[in-house]
Amino acid sequence: EQRLLDKVRATGMRMVGPNCMGVLNTDPTVNMHATFASIFPPAGNVAMSSQSGALGLAILDYAKSLNIGFSTFISVGNKVDVSGNDLIQYWAEDPRTKVILLYLESFGNPRKFAQIARRVGKEKPIVVVKAGRSQSGARAASSHTGAMATDDAIVADLLRQSGVIRTDTLEEMFDVATLLANQPLPPGRRVAIVTNAGGPGILAADACEANGLELASLNETTMRDLRAFLPPAASVGNPVDMIASASPDQYAKTLDAVLADENVDAVIAIYIPVLPTDAPSVAAKIRESASRAAGKTVIATFMSAQGVPAPLAPVPAFAFPERAVTALARAAKYAEWRRTPVGSIIGFPNIDATTLRSIIDGRVAIGGGWLNPLEVRDLLRAVGINTPDLELVSDQEDAVDAAMFLDFPVALKAYGPALLHKSDVGGVKLGLDSIAAVRSAYADMKRRLGEQMTGAVVQKMAPRGVEVMVGATADPAFGHVVAYGAGGTLVELLADIAFRVHPLTDADVAEMIAQARVTKVLAGVRGAAAADVNALAEVISRVSALLEICPEIRELDINPLSVLATGAVALDARIRVEPIIPGPPSRRIAY
Repeated sequence: EQRLLDKVRATGMRMVGPNCMGVLNTDPTVNMHATFASIFPPAGNVAMSSQSGALGLAILDYAKSLNIGFSTFISVGNKVDVSGNDLIQYWAEDPRTKVILLYLESFGNPRKFAQIARRVGKEKPIVVVKAGRSQSGARAASSHTGAMATDDAIVADLLRQSGVIRTDTLEEMFDVATLLANQPLPPGRRVAIVTNAGGPGILAADACEANGLELASLNETTMRDLRAFLPPAASVGNPVDMIASASPDQYAKTLDAVLADENVDAVIAIYIPVLPTDAPSVAAKIRESASRAAGKTVIATFMSAQGVPAPLAPVPAFAFPERAVTALARAAKYAEWRRTPVGSIIGFPNIDATTLRSIIDGRVAIGGGWLNPLEVRDLLRAVGINTPDLELVSDQEDAVDAAMFLDFPVALKAYGPALLHKSDVGGVKLGLDSIAAVRSAYADMKRRLGEQMTGAVVQKMAPRGVEVMVGATADPAFGHVVAYGAGGTLVELLADIAFRVHPLTDADVAEMIAQARVTKVLAGVRGAAAADVNALAEVISRVSALLEICPEIRELDINPLSVLATGAVALDARIRVEPIIPGPPSRRIAY
């Protein structure tokens, strides 16, 4: 492969593959069919890259049956030269491409992907199906592509952070692509449903609520206009049920009236052909109304064994209302992301970078490893994260002296190189308010833990707030990833964690705080005071700043971080560092 690549580059050209299905380009000035597929799709504004050649054959066949036109289709194969990131940047500049589709089994350079996708996605939507979601699927992807299997939660949040539309299936991908390629993005989440059958209208309404869309409240003027021409049995609320006798003209008038309503952002037109001969006329009326929609999204559901009448094109049509709603919800969420400001990385002038580097360099000089509690305390304080006063002691009498120095009440935490989860082995005692209590707690821990316990941490008790977790890990594929979510001893069980790839903007921090379910507790529940969300956001941003100054950090876990009514304090933390060893270039993927 390398010899072939060198020869190609010597000519000034780029190589797709090898081990790929090939390339299609429908540009009339090119009209290239450089694949072994028998299908040449119609020209259109959708570009697609597939990491699977065999799957590409099925994709082309399925897309043609939906009449989806391609600008370019590329099977990337081994990606020895041209990568998916290269293609996204090419399509960003291609005037014939409006929508970008990706079937991925692995990321060659996910950090670069995130940067490129975030920039390109502000202009052109990127829709991804990422294989390897489950543990078994990830192993299959690894054996097929040689890519390292990664936690799907990190992948999902990387795509969320980058504004990428992730779909669960290829069918859903093309549902979304059909909408994006043929309709404007919905300006909001308020949906009106127009139907000639009550049942599908109710199903669509249920699907809207389940997918985070809102049923629009039609204004009185709209409902008065509808009553003027619809039969008395019709329902002029939302969904608008015109009843089974609805004619093509009634579809046109109803759609025009609903689209003119300022409370409506998108319309789903549902038609069940009571009289099959009316289907083409209804389809034509829907298309005409959509052409007058003035920036609002119009999609249709034709529930007919005869399929979708040709006059409906290019209005997207779906066989069932749930599929229509799912595609619309994906588009609405993407439109909201696109309207959101990009955000900026927050600078903190009070960070003591000299102290940070001194602590990290000292640990790296002896080969790395877990920082001791005093180093962790000093590191967090140097980056501006509040921690309680503490002392590291080696025996029972030192523990008593430290407790008296700090003043009661105190916490006692077992310490030892192998004691990473102290609470799991009963190595944490809180609220010790006397010398006797400290002596007893230390003796009990030492008796149970034996040689594992080389000492203990005596820590001043801090005010208790809402306990959350803020952490970071150096992922082999993604680089540093920052995490936030529910903290305490049940963090793994609750699995309420949001991830973002470092470095974080203020917008990233706000989104990950909003994503985790535990954030609702911060607002105050059952009479409790609201916690300081701004202080939490600052801690997360300072962790990202710490990673920028100290990339040797491999693992960082602040758990719990107690978010108070004012401020936040790191009650416990652990940090591991390693020397930085440059990895192999990620451009070439081993297969």
